[in-house]
Amino acid sequence: MRAIRWAQGQVELLDQTKLPHESVWETFTSADEVAAAIRDMKVRGAPAIGAAAAFGLAAEACRLQGDPQLREKLHAAATRLRSARPTAVNLAQALDAMLAVLEQTADDAIADALYAKAVAIADADVATNRRIGAFGADVIAQHGGRILTHCNTGSLATVEYGTALGVIRALHERGILGHVYVDETRPYLQGARLTAYELAEEGIPFDIITDSTAGYAMAQGWVDAVVVGADRIARNGDTANKIGTYTLAVLAQYHGIPFYVAAPTTTLDLATSTGRDIPIEERHANEVTHIFGRPIAPNGASARHLAFDVTPGELITGIITEWGVAKPPYIESLTEIAKRDCR
Repeated sequence: MRAIRWAQGQVELLDQTKLPHESVWETFTSADEVAAAIRDMKVRGAPAIGAAAAFGLAAEACRLQGDPQLREKLHAAATRLRSARPTAVNLAQALDAMLAVLEQTADDAIADALYAKAVAIADADVATNRRIGAFGADVIAQHGGRILTHCNTGSLATVEYGTALGVIRALHERGILGHVYVDETRPYLQGARLTAYELAEEGIPFDIITDSTAGYAMAQGWVDAVVVGADRIARNGDTANKIGTYTLAVLAQYHGIPFYVAAPTTTLDLATSTGRDIPIEERHANEVTHIFGRPIAPNGASARHLAFDVTPGELITGIITEWGVAKPPYIESLTEIAKRDCR
């Protein structure tokens, strides 16, 4: 399953706001169109956002070929893409990689070079996710096969396969997955709509639960381990992820259940010391007071809608990456993981 397709000069995105009942592909040929798609959550998930932004900048370069202000306009377009969703570090890292290619390339070769780099970013994501799945399956198998996950971290959130859902896929492929409990993930219901959609497509056994059921499910002995994704991981292991993740980590610690984060090294932000320094996106109140445009709260009701929260590193059992599983103390283990990635 893929939710992103590409060709030189354009990127196609499966509109995830319409899943699971409609499969609508949209074609984008400019950076601003892709930035709007990221803001509107037509594409979401940190790795997928990074890849989409890379292809958006490549499409912009193709559109602007021959423009005497090509470089300046591409830098401006990258800035607009970068601001579309500030919490996911993959977005900034993908754009930094694209701009590094821009600086090293002659004007008449920029469009081809940026497209090639975007393809490389997408291909690397697929290989990375498969490695995360393998390392994750090795460590999770030690705890048992009943997994609780939150939000959507699969093929729809990446280029292919997934991070936390990639771990679940790998467990299923090895025949050691018991059952998956899928948090619905308010307010966009990425678990109920998207994770459930992916699991159903592959015949993986699951049940959707309301977010508020998770604690009691743990108390009833349903869950052997929790595996979630990440949008940004600070040097000390503090992890920003979809709102509700922090609550799960606290519940897991209380019930003695291991809590793992699965993420590529592109999600590491070692320049950020702690989670206190991670920017947390706050979205429009209507996304809480309405569901897909239909009001569910009284007219005029106010709401606070933080899209992400930060889970302290001390609540995380391990961080599963494509270079192995980092364990506390994370300042040391994540630094070592980053060094392996550089090699």
